[in-house]
Amino acid sequence: MANTTWMANHTGWSDFILMGLFRRSKHPALLCVVIFVVFLMALSGNAVLILLIHSDSHLHTPMYFFISQLSLMDMVYISVTVPKMLLDQVMGVNKISAPECGMQMFLYVTLAGSEFFLLAAMAYDRYVAICHPLRYPVLMTHRVCLFLASGCWFLGSVDGFMLTPITMTFPFCRSREIHHFFCEVPAVLKLSCSDTSLYETLMYLCCVLMLLIPVTVISSSYLLILLTIHRMNSAEGRRKAFATCSSHLTVVVLFYGAAIYTYMLPSSYHTPEKDMMVSVFYTILTPVLNPLIYSLRNKDVMGALKKMLTVGPAFQKTME
Repeated sequence: MANTTWMANHTGWSDFILMGLFRRSKHPALLCVVIFVVFLMALSGNAVLILLIHSDSHLHTPMYFFISQLSLMDMVYISVTVPKMLLDQVMGVNKISAPECGMQMFLYVTLAGSEFFLLAAMAYDRYVAICHPLRYPVLMTHRVCLFLASGCWFLGSVDGFMLTPITMTFPFCRSREIHHFFCEVPAVLKLSCSDTSLYETLMYLCCVLMLLIPVTVISSSYLLILLTIHRMNSAEGRRKAFATCSSHLTVVVLFYGAAIYTYMLPSSYHTPEKDMMVSVFYTILTPVLNPLIYSLRNKDVMGALKKMLTVGPAFQKTME
């Protein structure tokens, strides 16, 4: 019996306890309803955006192809954490097994890493479109877009395969309570009873690299875009270029700002409350904001949406 207890305490194969958001809320039922509504808005908003891009021939361009990939990532991203959290609240259960925790961690890290690189690919696409418009159809062919998107998914999965197995193989002999609403790497590492300082340093360097490469591509792309816009004689051309880039820059600032706080700031800046609030922002709110940013500020998407809404009633009338 003692040996069994020791094994449960010193291996990663007994259940963890997710402390979650609701225990800190004075109105957990209301918070649960709000998060559920936000979850449905994120799924429906991104699904509609993907449907519009694939159904309207005017949106069959590299820029909208990458936006559809971003929407797909956001749909999976929010589905990795929120349904489990809401179901636990409704069922009154807050446990998660080690394999489930590892799977959640892998999917979360993979999707976050993939999105880092996808935002860089989108910045490169804008650079080619604005700085080399005549060569754009040649440089950004459908094959190139598929290659870039596949590369983003692959590099994200590499990050997941690197961080998840190492994190989950540490001995967890302290409290099994994860002060978070999902299995995020820093929150799980705090439960380990071994020295994780070397791994935390390597994880920091890995995250710096994962952020540095996309940030370099994004910064270089937009620096060249700004120089090109400055040389434009047409005020209309400048306006269109700024409108095209502003949506993407908004998403970049939101997503990278939260990631830098989570993975690059020293632990002295972190508290469980702050970590959860930042995680809520980029795991729950960002997937809702992205389709709004790319639709409400985009005439092509709004035009495709209006066309879809008008075609529906017209189709029903012809059927009658």
